[in-house]
Amino acid sequence: MCIVLDHVTKRYGCQTVLSDVSIQFESGKIHGLIGRNGSGKTQLFKVICGYVVPDAGTVTVHGKQVGKDVDFPPDIGLLIESPGFLMNHSGLFNLELLAAINTRLTRNDLRNVMSQVGLEQAMHKKVGTYSLGMRQRLGIAQAIMDNPQMVILDEPFNGLDNEGVIDIRKLLLELKKRGKTILIASHNPYDIDALCDTVHRMDAGMMTQ
Repeated sequence: MCIVLDHVTKRYGCQTVLSDVSIQFESGKIHGLIGRNGSGKTQLFKVICGYVVPDAGTVTVHGKQVGKDVDFPPDIGLLIESPGFLMNHSGLFNLELLAAINTRLTRNDLRNVMSQVGLEQAMHKKVGTYSLGMRQRLGIAQAIMDNPQMVILDEPFNGLDNEGVIDIRKLLLELKKRGKTILIASHNPYDIDALCDTVHRMDAGMMTQ
């Protein structure tokens, strides 16, 4: 299994946001998490990525325990909450800044990834002029630009119009064909049903399905 959570619990004071969650995600598939806002989906993703340390239980990614063997699992692309883009600079410039730590990525690579998410005509425009859907596409671009083996997307269809939803669905299915493991959280069951090999429901920090 690519990701294994074993009896994971996380509390903030008297509030339990994850309650004894045990689940496994298989490599090379698209896995969906569905639940209303506040059900624990985002917290689950943050625990998997090492951004949040659980109070109990273990998280293992590619055979390494997060927080013990590695602080942050490698080879993961993320879209969790809203990325902090520089609004007075172009979408391409924002990706270049994020890519500065990875010298393997060229400007042409970044142009290609912006084309993949449908921003080829807007890569030189300031992000402040982007619509909500365009910023969402740019967020997905930054998640996949390093060609990660695993992609975690929290509400990736937020702000997208019908055409955008279709474009991103096609992109995610293409990534799956290339052997990527993809986790998607959504409150919309139609997005999940259209894409996912497995579907898991969360409510009040617990896995209910």
